[in-house]
Amino acid sequence: MNIRIPGAALAAALALALPSLAHAQVKVGVVVSATGPTALVGIPQKNTVPLLPAQAGGQTIEYITLDDASDPTQTVTAFKKLITESHVDALIGPTGSPNAMSVLQFAAESGTPMLAPVGAASVVLPMTEQKKWAFKTTQNTDIIAEALIQDMVKRGIKTVGFIGFSDAYGEDWHQVFSRMAKDHGLNLTVSERYQRTDSSVTGQALKLLAAKPDAILIAGTGGAAALPQTTLAQQGYQGRFYQTHGAALPAFLKFAGKSAEGTILAASLMLVLPEIPDSNPSKPIVQDYIQRYQAKYGETPATFGANVYDAGLLLQHAIPIALQSAQPGTPEFRRALRDALEQTHELVATQGVYSMTPEDHSGFDQRGRELITVKDGAWALLH
Repeated sequence: MNIRIPGAALAAALALALPSLAHAQVKVGVVVSATGPTALVGIPQKNTVPLLPAQAGGQTIEYITLDDASDPTQTVTAFKKLITESHVDALIGPTGSPNAMSVLQFAAESGTPMLAPVGAASVVLPMTEQKKWAFKTTQNTDIIAEALIQDMVKRGIKTVGFIGFSDAYGEDWHQVFSRMAKDHGLNLTVSERYQRTDSSVTGQALKLLAAKPDAILIAGTGGAAALPQTTLAQQGYQGRFYQTHGAALPAFLKFAGKSAEGTILAASLMLVLPEIPDSNPSKPIVQDYIQRYQAKYGETPATFGANVYDAGLLLQHAIPIALQSAQPGTPEFRRALRDALEQTHELVATQGVYSMTPEDHSGFDQRGRELITVKDGAWALLH
């Protein structure tokens, strides 16, 4: 006797019989600061999520995006929700360095690999048991600082003033830069701090001005990186301004205005793409990302969006390797994914070429930076 089973019933039976197939989809949680003080950085990151790879290793990838409103407390809430309720296999984010530092323990405790598009190298350095689960899709501070210091030495600069955020980003930059500057004979004469939300830094600027340094390094991000520079320029500072890769945003040029002219920073090739030779392996990947972003949103993306795009490329590369060991939705898969990310070698992406090691979870070398200046109100390669 032939028994016919309705299609819906057969599908349900197969789902029960093959649970591993029913949960094969890879889930990736994304936490960005699409609102709040860090929104200028977080918005291009949020906008990039629909452009991330839709599948890898024969499995589809679902992205679940949450906004932490630039608040580290909300970052923790979002991470916990994605880990405990959505059971994600990996995390991309958060946007800010302080936010990232606040969730390292939760990524580690749950055994969930985290790809942070943040500036502070302290997210992955020095390596600890917690930080083994964190990876970073921006250049580590020392790589950027090295380029700036080399330029300072070349120009005969002897004294440098510093002003940076009063948080993990600013502290990381102060520690790394002060150590490297000393090694190269530069004298860090004065150090000041300010909050990301400050509307005035007049007091700090007056102290910097009184020290009369040859150059001033500003360690801020987005539009907030412009505040010390415009203030100092208005007060008559005549020395050279240097910025970190945190200022690599159109908002910096807009808010800094004329005071931005001649500023020097080191950042990815994306800011000066037309000047980059076609032989650079990252150039076609950057061009494809920019074209897709422009087609969807009608504007050019900031480099901060590209940091999230690279997180997607790293996962796309690692997922097929992890699938050889375990199925998505399991602790074994998450660990295999972490291991695969750590073994990434010569992966070309928008920001440079990634080669991770157990000690280095950022993986950049000098191919991940360009020395850039502001000329006629626009970014230009420094020649």
